Amino acid sequence: MCLAVPAKVLEIKDSLAKVELSGVMRDVSLMLLPEAKIGDYVLVHAGFAMQVVEEKEVEEMNALFAEMNGAPRMVREAAEGGSGRLGQETRA
Repeated sequence: MCLAVPAKVLEIKDSLAKVELSGVMRDVSLMLLPEAKIGDYVLVHAGFAMQVVEEKEVEEMNALFAEMNGAPRMVREAAEGGSGRLGQETRA
């Protein structure tokens, strides 16, 4: 199984982007996604940006990742436009 994680594009130089993944900065290739722009959220897999995604989708993904790590269920709140912050529990 492959997993792509959402990251925010902070800088672009040539075909490399500096992205932020949960507070960690990484360099990723934009060779497969040259249309990505600073401020976009992209799905990153194996060092490559694969797809541009909306911020709402990123909030939902982050809520799912947090839930997998034992956080209270918050996916519905993120899907409904909530903040998706820990501690604001929503039961599904």
